[in-house]
Amino acid sequence: MCSSRAASDVPGTHGRADRPDPPGCAGGSDEDRRMTRTDGRCPCGGGDYATCCRPFHEGAPAPTAEALMRSRYSAFALGLGPHLRDTWSTATRPADLDLDDGLEWRRLQIVDTVRGGADDDEGVVEFRAAHRSAEGAGVLHERSRFAREDGRWVYVDGDLLA
Repeated sequence: MCSSRAASDVPGTHGRADRPDPPGCAGGSDEDRRMTRTDGRCPCGGGDYATCCRPFHEGAPAPTAEALMRSRYSAFALGLGPHLRDTWSTATRPADLDLDDGLEWRRLQIVDTVRGGADDDEGVVEFRAAHRSAEGAGVLHERSRFAREDGRWVYVDGDLLA
């Protein structure tokens, strides 16, 4: 599980230390993670990394809440902590974010989106993210809330679903 100072600050646990972390809590340096993805496919499943999530990881604003959700999943899978911090609402961002290299994020499925388009200020993205660790396989199912801060989409929080 991604670890931090307090359970309430642990991403994906929403204050419950027994819950799994968000997609791709995969540690190692940002450079190490980028170097391991050599096949060109984007972790989010949206196509070629160079034209899918990489522009957002390099600072381009996501045009929709779903695009931001996909970029955050890919950032977790690649261990890109700075992107995760930069795209987390200042109101709910944890003080510390430590990524766990024991989780391998395997697959993202977008289940539903509500608003979150180019002309919206709020949106919801429901997703399932399959993962594997030494303890076995699992699925994180979350309904995430997004909002705009200073014109850019940010992750606010989410509800874990069974």
